[in-house]
Order: sequence, then C-alpha cells, then structure tokens
Amino acid sequence: MKWRNQLLALFCLILFAAFGVLYFQHWVVQKPFGIILFIGEGLAPGRLAATRVYAGGADKPLALDSMPHLALITNYSNDFAAPDRAAASTALATGVKPNNKSIGTDSHGSATNLIELARQAGRATGLVTDGSIVNPTAASFYAHVSNQNSPADIARQMTDGPAIDLVLGGGAGDFLPEAKEGTRKDGRDLLSEIRRKGIDLVRSKAELDAIPGWRRPKLFGAFSRAELAYTDQIEARGEQPSLADMVRRSIELLQYNRAGYLLIVDAALMRKAAEHNDAEHTLAETVEFDRAVAVARRYAGAKSAIFVCGDVAIGGLNLNGFPFRKDRGIAVLGLNSAGEPWLSWATGPKGPKAYGAAKLTASNPSQANSPSAEISQEPAAFYAPLALETVDDVIAFGTGPGTENLQGSKDNTAIFNMIRDLL
Repeated sequence: MKWRNQLLALFCLILFAAFGVLYFQHWVVQKPFGIILFIGEGLAPGRLAATRVYAGGADKPLALDSMPHLALITNYSNDFAAPDRAAASTALATGVKPNNKSIGTDSHGSATNLIELARQAGRATGLVTDGSIVNPTAASFYAHVSNQNSPADIARQMTDGPAIDLVLGGGAGDFLPEAKEGTRKDGRDLLSEIRRKGIDLVRSKAELDAIPGWRRPKLFGAFSRAELAYTDQIEARGEQPSLADMVRRSIELLQYNRAGYLLIVDAALMRKAAEHNDAEHTLAETVEFDRAVAVARRYAGAKSAIFVCGDVAIGGLNLNGFPFRKDRGIAVLGLNSAGEPWLSWATGPKGPKAYGAAKLTASNPSQANSPSAEISQEPAAFYAPLALETVDDVIAFGTGPGTENLQGSKDNTAIFNMIRDLL
C-alpha cells in the first residue's frame, strides 16, 4: 500500500511539473535577455530597393529582408505632418508625440524614456551612434530639452544625469571647452568629468577592443570631434570603429549583466549624406547599417528581440530608369548611357532654383537656370540648403520574442510600447 502511495505522489509531482513547463512556455510572456533598437535615419520603404541594387544587384537580398516581421510606421509630430528628427525619435524613445524641435519632452514636461525604464528594470543600458552623441536622435534617449539646437546643454545632461552603462559615438567637441579645441563656452571639460566618475574613456577603435569583456561595462567612447567618418574614408576609419564594430563590442560587453540589456543604435550618417544630396554615401551607409543589423543578430542570438525602425524620410532619393539587373555600386552612380542621371532627389543643395520668401540661392546661381548648364549627376528638383523631411511612412522590421506585433500599419509610438512591455 505504501509503495502505491509513493508512486501516486511521484506521478502527481511529474504531472504538476509538466503542466508548469507547458504553462510557462505557452501562457507566460518570456522576456528576452537582449533588446536592441536600431534607428535608421531616413529609412523609408523607397530606400530599400535602391540599396539592394547598390549593394549587389536587384536580386541581392539585404539582411533586413530576412527579418520575419515588418510594418509601415506613421510618424507625424504633435504640430506637423512631417516630424523633424527630434520629434520622430522622441516618439520612439518615450511613446509621446512632441512638437518639432523638442527632445524627450511633451506639453506636460519631461517624458520617461526607454533607457530610464530599462535602468529601473535592472537592465544594462547602451547607446551607440555613428553621428554625434548629442545629435537629436541619440539625445532623445537620455536628454530632456525643448530645443534640439542646444548641444552644450544636451552634453551637460549626458554628463550630469544617471550614467548609461555604455555610450559610443562621435561629437567629442561638444564635451570639451574652447581652450581644448571644443565648442563649450562654459569652460567645462566634460570628458574629464566623465573619467573622474570611474567611467572608462576610450578614443579609438584599438582602445575599444582592449576593454575587458568579463565585467559589466562603465564605458564612454568619443571617437571623433564631430560625426564619425564615412565607411569609405579609410584613413579615419583606421582609428575609428564602424557602426558594426560598435554594435558587436556593445553586445559583448552588455551581455554580462544577469538581468539583460537594452541597446539603442542610431545610424546618423545615413541622414548626413542625404541632407547633402550625396547618394553614394547615403546608399553606402545604408549598406553599413544593414551589416550592423546582421552583426547584431549573430551576436545577440535568436532569443533576443531586435527592432529596426526608420525615423523620418528625407530628401526624396530615387533610382530612375532601367539599370540592368546585375548593375551595382558605381554602375548606378552618375549618368546613364543616354546622359540622364540614375539618381535624383526631391530637395537639397543640388537643386537648380530658388524658392520661397527667403529667396534662397543655389550653390552656383549664375548657372542655376541656364539652359546650357551642365546636368548634375544627382539633381534635386529644387534647392534647399539641406534636403527637407518628406511626408512619408517609414518602415520597421523585427525578429525575436515580442516583435510579432510588427505587422500592418503602426504608429511610431507603438515601437516604444512594444519595447516597454519587454523590459
């Protein structure tokens, strides 16, 4: 009789354990260890096909193409149909739609951002950009200012606020006083202040690779006085890490936190090139962005949640005409055999005319409207000092747990909500 009771008790224990495993697997939300948000500045749907052609031909898939979930993202701000980069990134970072130029704030004051929420949840936090650390997109995840044109104040908030575990990017000049070839007028050397807090300061790719990978990082990397160099600027890139390098190293360092991590990656060089009607660098940096996403998927693993999202479309770049299916790289730059430009823009400094009350002038006004003027190899429809944001949806991709809701059409604040629920 006794052995029967023991067998019955053992059977009940096994049944209870099996039910617990099934319940956990199918009904309990399992939070991913790693959460990564990539922001591709200017990543609208129209950018993808041209990037595929430039990268390897029309039938060459990007790493983004293999991500299983995607959605169109609406991205208006509180006051304009087209947000600027400050408003668009603030919506991703905080889940609220501010007025244009506002970073991390809304009509009620400062809004809590994803890095602050991740810190509260015990996760390690990281911020990577190939632009300046104080650029509006990156700043939306740590700063709270009413005007994006306040780099000195944004740098101060980065230094004086709660430390992000790992920060990598450019823009060292905004942290240094004028006496040290920086831009600060208050005399503060914020890089020295950061070092005195016990945070490792690195200034080159070699120093970044030398950081030990066996402990939770306290790391600040400032690799250039302004933005980092473009991918093809070989000499500078010998000293500076690429976006993919910074993503790889960030994952290696952040994953030692037992409660997991949140990593924000801002691809700002894509926007810089587009603003100047520089199609070659726009497409090349989009390819580099795609490579960084592939690196993240490889190093973070399948059980991490990876979101890739555009912020706001810019410039209206188009690849026109009939390039051959296998044409790629320089084959789609410049003019085709008929003397027509392969690539064109809607707005920007390569436009031939001046518009508006400001009476802006083209870069070469004496030839701008001349019938005999030489055709630009990347013409814009009309002139603006920098290419303008356009009223377009952007696109988002996702892979890993928690990204399944990326389908159909979503508002950009939905990205914040999905990541918040995973923290």
